[in-house]
Amino acid sequence: MTELPIRPPDKPIDQRQNRTVILLSLMMLLVPAMGVPGEELLQDTLKSILVSFFALAASFSFFWPQRQQKGEMHFHSLLCFPLVLMAYALGSMAWSHAYLGGVEAIRWLVFSLILFLGMNTLSLVRVTQLAWGIHLGAVLASLWAALQFWVDFTFFPQFANPASTFVNRNFFAEFLVCTLPFSVLLMSRVRNKTLVFLLLFSLGFNVVALMMTGARSALLGLWLLVLLLPAIVGLYRKQFVAKDWRMGHCIALVALLITTVWGLGSINTANPKLIAEYGQADAIDRALKRTLSMTKAEEYSHGSFSIRALMWKATGRMIQANPVIGVGAGAWEVQAPLYQEEGSQIETDLYAHNEILQLLAEYGLAGWLVLLSLLSYLTWAACRTWSDQTCEGKQEAPLRALTLASLLMLLLVSNAGFPWRLATSGALFALSLSILAASDVRLAAGRPFLWHAVPWQARYAWGAFCATVLGTALAAYIAQQAIACEGRLVRAYKMALTITRSGSSDDRRWDQSKAEIRRLMREGIAINPHYRKITPLVADELASWGDWENAVWIWESVLVSRPHIVLLTANISRAYLQTRDYQKSLVFFDRAAKLQPTAPAVRALHALLLIQSGQYPQAAQIVRELLQANVVDDSVMMLTYLLGTTTRDWRLTIQALELRIQKAPIDVANDWLNLGNVYNKAEVNNQAQALESYRAALNAVPYYLQDGVWAKIPPVYRTKLQQAVQQ
Repeated sequence: MTELPIRPPDKPIDQRQNRTVILLSLMMLLVPAMGVPGEELLQDTLKSILVSFFALAASFSFFWPQRQQKGEMHFHSLLCFPLVLMAYALGSMAWSHAYLGGVEAIRWLVFSLILFLGMNTLSLVRVTQLAWGIHLGAVLASLWAALQFWVDFTFFPQFANPASTFVNRNFFAEFLVCTLPFSVLLMSRVRNKTLVFLLLFSLGFNVVALMMTGARSALLGLWLLVLLLPAIVGLYRKQFVAKDWRMGHCIALVALLITTVWGLGSINTANPKLIAEYGQADAIDRALKRTLSMTKAEEYSHGSFSIRALMWKATGRMIQANPVIGVGAGAWEVQAPLYQEEGSQIETDLYAHNEILQLLAEYGLAGWLVLLSLLSYLTWAACRTWSDQTCEGKQEAPLRALTLASLLMLLLVSNAGFPWRLATSGALFALSLSILAASDVRLAAGRPFLWHAVPWQARYAWGAFCATVLGTALAAYIAQQAIACEGRLVRAYKMALTITRSGSSDDRRWDQSKAEIRRLMREGIAINPHYRKITPLVADELASWGDWENAVWIWESVLVSRPHIVLLTANISRAYLQTRDYQKSLVFFDRAAKLQPTAPAVRALHALLLIQSGQYPQAAQIVRELLQANVVDDSVMMLTYLLGTTTRDWRLTIQALELRIQKAPIDVANDWLNLGNVYNKAEVNNQAQALESYRAALNAVPYYLQDGVWAKIPPVYRTKLQQAVQQ
């Protein structure tokens, strides 16, 4: 006789699974909705901490009741996806960047834990609880984004508005577009028609919030879902829980969705940053313009796509050079400068903005194996969902189809961002895979190749429980260290910015603040010497005041961990030149020149060294070439100013100061003062322009800081300005 496939029951084991699913659902509700109101902890650091602790709490809930009972656990081949990557990351710590490899290993460990818990607890009924958590989390996150768009809600710090609690609108949009299929899934699971209408209204609200971001990869996903989701709903409408739906109800649902999107999407923004960026537009206008911008040629030559293209090309060369073992888990940011194009600088980016390419570059053959296996499984799962005409298959089909739609959105946005590395979208990724794995088990699909059941004994539960205790202790320690480190570095950076923006960085009243900055930086770097996001920014501010001695040791602390960053190496060379340590300056210049001889920062540094050695014509030639190439960053402008003042070429000096004020308004008051001093020189003798420059210097700082500026203005002009003020 032919043995019939075994279909496991829907696991009515006990409240253990309910508690575990509730914790996973709360994770997806609270993590997107919660953010840091201040800037002393990065938003994704908080979200990573929350996801880790929710996963560990769910693990406690799952394993603790099993210490006194026997049962079985299901292991799906999808678990190999994160476990293989985790094993590779641990191995790469021995030969690549140990710290970054360890971070990657922990990330994949948390991913594996969420995936394992989900595949063993998410029954067909319990998925509804998870869908509630995902949907409500998306609604709350969208609420913050809508308030940021409509009324300039500033409770959560943002880098690119509107970002909700995600600091960057792209991060928020990439997560939100992946939640939309689960919102449709939730509507298919509720029986009350009124509740369906409320859910549809909230879905429309989420769509409007997504349109507010203008994130183009997510918008592409949205337009694809506009076609895909109605097709899934139409195909599997008979499996929906709600009964007795008439044509009038369906028309009302469509009308409600259109009205919600059109009505809420027509409200203009009141966010001044968005108005300055795109004008006073509404969400619909913003979404359409951002979508159409992808058809413009200049976007691919000068826009954000051109920058991403540079990173993708560099990543492609990295893959070609390291096809077998890769460069090491997490080491893309370390090795990327070695593969960038001549004259370009992409080392300021931490990620390739393409998860697929970065996975292959870092993990080599392991990445290829995992990626091809994952894509093969997802293709098989889609075909199985379409072709399974059994009663059980039809019952599972809407869940599987909508989960696959969410994963399709994730793969789409992964080609222009890094959602796998962000806590919220990474957790959603793991849960989506666990839903498919649990469904395979219920359908007995792919057994034993895809999944198998393992008898579970009490001693295994005790081992898993002890591992969870150790993991919790480690997570608590890492969280405490991350909070302490980021708090110190961010406070130092904010204080440094305050001093820079005051326009009087050399005033004695800042001495105590400067000492506090140095203390905070030493403590923060001692906690984590590999932190790159904020540490070099503080050194940049110190260098802008002329505090080269402290700037250089901060830069060097970063260079130890990331030795191939051209701009950082050039900055260190310039710092040693300013402190008259010419030998060390030449050592770092040689390092920078070997990495990128045609990089603008290296060429500017070369010109600076030529000026120091009195070779003015050669330096002037480099400066002219940089200006003709429209390279007008801060280092080039300062170099132009130095060359002009050294050779008494006042026209060049004026050009440098005007460019600096226009392009890099870092220390505007001092720049206006210097410009006034140049116009006041006998060779120039333009008193009217000098007076206007000194007036602009006063206007560039707040009233309570103007005393320091007044003291630097020549007495003749000071008198004229005071008379003008009195009049």
